[in-house]
Amino acid sequence: MIFELELRHFEWDGHQQALYVPYQEQVRRLYQQNTTAPFPYWARLWPASIAMGRWVVENKSLLRNKKVLELAAGLALPSLIAARYAGEVCCSDYLPEPLEVVARSIAHNKLSSIQCQLLNWHHLPENIDTDILLLSDVNYHPSEFDALMRVIMLFLDKGTRIVLTTPQRLAAKPFIEKLLPFCTMQKETAIDHDGSTTVISLLQLGEEKTV
Repeated sequence: MIFELELRHFEWDGHQQALYVPYQEQVRRLYQQNTTAPFPYWARLWPASIAMGRWVVENKSLLRNKKVLELAAGLALPSLIAARYAGEVCCSDYLPEPLEVVARSIAHNKLSSIQCQLLNWHHLPENIDTDILLLSDVNYHPSEFDALMRVIMLFLDKGTRIVLTTPQRLAAKPFIEKLLPFCTMQKETAIDHDGSTTVISLLQLGEEKTV
């Protein structure tokens, strides 16, 4: 599916960020015309991504000179913000379509410290490494929970600081409970977006590697 894009702007604590987003009415219309195709969840900006973007701004000192990786980034608002502060940012998704949109956002914002990469968390490179891992609203399908837990443990074993933002879905509660023994910080925040309010849980797991 090819979508027309609109440029949206966000601001927190003096940080301004422009982001290309598909027109949501067109997303719905094209999906209704082709119901056999999976719904393009990547084409929407989700409240958990906004919450992650806020965390990045509020914790920008943690990103100085660090490598940041975002998995399943979708439209990659957190990655784009992180690129203002981090030494190196990798924005990844397992689909090429969202990365094409992200490339437009990168060019518009004239960011040089960020790259896009096709990554599937089922088949991560053995040598993958990062200081900080961002996971925004990735734990939405129970069939992926085991694979996602393996990914989290892989990075925790490498000494990575992991930040996860998620809506408080009942189906995801058992998954979140498994993470609590590794949690060094947990908080809730309300995100007002597109006319509704969503309560987002933010978990920080482990600590970043010392350099």
